[in-house]
Amino acid sequence: MIFKQLFDNKSSTYTYLIASDKGREALIIDPVLENIDDYISLLAELNLKLVKVIDTHIHADHITALNELNKRTNCTRIMGERSKSEVIDLKVKENDNIKIDKINFKAIYTPGHTDCSYSFLMKDRIFTGDTLLINGTGRTDFQNGDPYQSYDSIFNKILKLPNQTLIYPAHDYNGKRSSTIQNERENNPRLQVGSANEYADIMNNLNLSNPKMMDIAIPANVQGVTLDQIKSI
Repeated sequence: MIFKQLFDNKSSTYTYLIASDKGREALIIDPVLENIDDYISLLAELNLKLVKVIDTHIHADHITALNELNKRTNCTRIMGERSKSEVIDLKVKENDNIKIDKINFKAIYTPGHTDCSYSFLMKDRIFTGDTLLINGTGRTDFQNGDPYQSYDSIFNKILKLPNQTLIYPAHDYNGKRSSTIQNERENNPRLQVGSANEYADIMNNLNLSNPKMMDIAIPANVQGVTLDQIKSI
């Protein structure tokens, strides 16, 4: 299997490229518009045909490359059914399966960070978007976020997976690349709580500033802008 974890330094975003082997179909998760040429070059280097691209949610800190990748490769654009994106080809719901070759991704609705957040389970690993981070969790104070939904998504869905399941988030700000269910359950400071109310109290008192690109990124990602449209935003 080909598994590439790519990092955007500006937004600390992880993008994932997955394929069964060279010369086969590929899927990309959470691409960043500014890195589009790198993705296209990597696909060519590995002789891969990009057939599907997924955003885990509407991002507020960068502009997605989802629509630009569709423009260049004619790949299918995928998000959860709650997404407000205007350019999605396929909207998935809870427990829907997304396949490339023999690789399967199961959609899991994990709201809380946003109301359109989905995680995607691939055999021994889960792509959690911003719902569950390494030693943290996604903020819940905009885009219809809700700390109680976040608690339910994390404790009653993600943490129910086997302990050894690998966690690959959409962001990390400290150089960590992955974690496991067991590690997060035991060491993530925001998960050392006894109730949803206790978790909500933590999340409601983070007092974080808004992402710098929020006012541009959210409408751009809803509209699905491409490189030739970005200057008009």
